[in-house]
Amino acid sequence: MSGLVPGIHAFTRKQDVDGRDEPGHDKDVRSGTPMTDILKPRDDNEVVEAVTWAVAEGKTLEVAGRGSKRAIGRAAQTDLTLDGSGIAGIVLYEPEELVLSAKGGTPLAEIEQALAQNRQELPFEPPDLGPLLGGKPGEGTIGGMLAANLSGPRRIKAGAARDHALGIKAVSGRGESFKAGGRVVKNVTGYDLPKLLAGSWGTLAVMTEVTLKVLPAAEDVVSVLALGLADQQAIEAMSAAMGTACDVSAAAHLPRNVAALIPVPAVSAANSAVTAFRLEGITPSIAYRREKLEALLRPFGKLEALAAEDSRAFWRAVRDVVPFADGSQNAVWRISTAPASGAKIASAITAVTAAKIFYDWAGGLLWVAMPSETPHETVIREALKGEGHAMLIRASAAVRASAAVFEPLTPDLAALTRRIKESFDPKGILNPGRMYAGV
Repeated sequence: MSGLVPGIHAFTRKQDVDGRDEPGHDKDVRSGTPMTDILKPRDDNEVVEAVTWAVAEGKTLEVAGRGSKRAIGRAAQTDLTLDGSGIAGIVLYEPEELVLSAKGGTPLAEIEQALAQNRQELPFEPPDLGPLLGGKPGEGTIGGMLAANLSGPRRIKAGAARDHALGIKAVSGRGESFKAGGRVVKNVTGYDLPKLLAGSWGTLAVMTEVTLKVLPAAEDVVSVLALGLADQQAIEAMSAAMGTACDVSAAAHLPRNVAALIPVPAVSAANSAVTAFRLEGITPSIAYRREKLEALLRPFGKLEALAAEDSRAFWRAVRDVVPFADGSQNAVWRISTAPASGAKIASAITAVTAAKIFYDWAGGLLWVAMPSETPHETVIREALKGEGHAMLIRASAAVRASAAVFEPLTPDLAALTRRIKESFDPKGILNPGRMYAGV
């Protein structure tokens, strides 16, 4: 590969079973297919050069950061990988202005460390799905985070990743560099490209820089636990809590078989279903709101509480789907629905399969782990019946080649998706087929 694209580091990387670069292994351990050559640009100009070359040569590119979410999406074949991990580093961070800009390949762990030094955080609580997907923790990048638009438990209060994207710099599938947005919440009128690219999974453009709004981190945190609730009871309790002024920043329900897998002794040893409510802020405010919340929840059953350290560990486990990070390739689904529909959907799934399920987002997000690699896609789609969206987060390459990984599109939405793809990437070179066949 070296020399095909002058000025760009191009090389073949081969991986052994634990993901380390090592000569002698010539197949991707997840897909079983030969590894493709890799282009690793060092700056935006080299991304433009790489994409322009790919367009001219008719080559397709897998767009990746550090590969932490490579196993999500349809099992598509590409000619080369465009490795964005070399375009990294925090470009601008102004704590007093609550704004941070970083190159697309910057590890999220590096950004979170910089924010923590100023008692700030990414408010949408991005999950680290590396261990769930059989990889290492801490490998995600800021570009990959926005491209996937995945958000954690605080989503119900703070919004999604796309809601905090102020600006982006990117390279389209035409090989054209562009930027959109800026460093303030209100910007010039026009298309909100940061929101459009969020959740596009690298199929429209290569994000080389991202600007985000950040927020102060909470001074203290406490979680109130209601024990022993059935799923529908838990949904009712969470809905009641979210309708009060208690300012609950996260609400989740874990049936007993899932709660036992949480690495927090107070939860795993409870031998009970656990419905958790998080309160964040200054200590006096938490104490007042906790009193009101417990008064509301007391009729539902026995209550306990987690102090700050255990609370943080618990919500990290919920955020990162730790109960299902078992090293297998058993199918795992992520279902987004209205909270009122959550228990009904879960019941329809468990009536046919032996799936394990837990609820986040006050019942609006269901994580579903099948007992084998069989995804039971028909069961999932029929359980939803138009009341939500299901995404196959973990599955073997063989399963992802045959199942609909992302929610199937209506004809109108499919046509719009194709038009947008053609506008940004008319030759279809960026992550072709990762989300939908032919797109």
